[in-house]
Amino acid sequence: MGSAMRMRHVFPTRLGIFALVWGEAGLSRLVLPERDEDAARARLGGIEDGCPPDWVQQLVASIVRYAGGERVDFADAPVDFGQANQFDIAIWRTARTLGHGEVTTYGGLALLAGHEGKARAVGAALGRNPVPLVVPCHRILAAGGRLGGFSAPGGNVTKARLLMHERADTAPALPGQQAFVF
Repeated sequence: MGSAMRMRHVFPTRLGIFALVWGEAGLSRLVLPERDEDAARARLGGIEDGCPPDWVQQLVASIVRYAGGERVDFADAPVDFGQANQFDIAIWRTARTLGHGEVTTYGGLALLAGHEGKARAVGAALGRNPVPLVVPCHRILAAGGRLGGFSAPGGNVTKARLLMHERADTAPALPGQQAFVF
């Protein structure tokens, strides 16, 4: 994290209780919906609650709108990837280019990021994603349109719910790949 000062904000949405952490350099953690505030806070450890600056308030409002069913783009949210390695950052930045409901495969994302043939490494990078939803790792599927893995709480059930929430309906048109349809 670029800044020693990090603060937490926990907030309700129609999908559940989200929580996030920010500092001067941007968003550094995001917790996907939990059932209650205590569970969301626990996932972020001992970071104190803080008064969100304007950009965090705008991000919170966007997440609330997303949870309410609106098509929301989180591409402008500042993210602080801290000390992550350059490969992970390249994968996360490329994943951020996927639009609402747009999916690709691990191999497809590797290709888009300039790392053809590194599908497994892409999966590992996405498993380390500190800001799911803002870096939409749920939009990345395994070959053949399978869900693949998902390291957030709830695993593939959460991944499928987010994709259904976005009404995602097909995998990208890459040669030899099948569509993923809900």
